[in-house]
Amino acid sequence: MKNLGNLMKQAQQMQARMTEMQQKLAETEFTGNAAGGMVTVTLTGKGDLRGVKIDPSLIVPDDAEILEDLIVAAHNDAKAKAEQETAEQMKALTGGLKLPPGMSLPF
Repeated sequence: MKNLGNLMKQAQQMQARMTEMQQKLAETEFTGNAAGGMVTVTLTGKGDLRGVKIDPSLIVPDDAEILEDLIVAAHNDAKAKAEQETAEQMKALTGGLKLPPGMSLPF
């Protein structure tokens, strides 16, 4: 029974660290770029859009579709960076422990 108590305590500590990590990631901003930095999108770790910057030379009324595609590409770049950071933080938190499919922390 003593081992079960220790296991529960460790699980609670891991859950507290998980919550702290999630809060930190939610406040972290990730910047994605497209067209060599001519389009920049900034997201939070939660995926909230914080800003979009577009080089004025890209603003051509007849080429709106290209600009739209570049914004999507920059967003996807920022999202990938946020997901990578989240995965690295999770790996560090769990010590590389692989969870069964469909199971995630916190419980």
